[in-house]
Amino acid sequence: MCCRACARCPPRPLPKKCDSIELSLNHFSSRTLDLAATKNFYVSLLGLEDGPRPEFPFPGHWLYQGPTDVYTNAAVHIIGIDREDSAGLNNYLGDRADSQLKGSGALDHVAFFATDLAGMLDRLSKMGIEARRRDVPGLGLHQLFLDDPNGIVVELNYSFDEKQALDALTSVG
Repeated sequence: MCCRACARCPPRPLPKKCDSIELSLNHFSSRTLDLAATKNFYVSLLGLEDGPRPEFPFPGHWLYQGPTDVYTNAAVHIIGIDREDSAGLNNYLGDRADSQLKGSGALDHVAFFATDLAGMLDRLSKMGIEARRRDVPGLGLHQLFLDDPNGIVVELNYSFDEKQALDALTSVG
């Protein structure tokens, strides 16, 4: 077996890129049982700034790299776990056992901005992959949450206009 890290190993051909999708990294999210300490780490150590966050049904912080009036600058989303009322979080993102919240298990999801919602929904259907669909309160974003083969959640964010256009097409047909 080749190590693929040295010059003598032949390169493996890359899979064909889907030309209709554009992706850019949006943010990463971490779940925590200690919301204050996690926020303090990223704010004090990395200089991120706590800023506005949609009214999700669970506690958390959005930490910004750049102006806080531009939600796309929220590079780190911290998800707090309310042990007294976890229904909002469980309904939106799903349940996780406390024992899973150490190391990379605390990484909740990786998010991308994306285009071509209709094309993605078609690809998901053809591949037999079910997406959890959500609308972000107050931001005009439509989300798809998918699980990769390793159980890592991938969030794809589409403009709400793209969702509305797709809904209009499907209601006509």
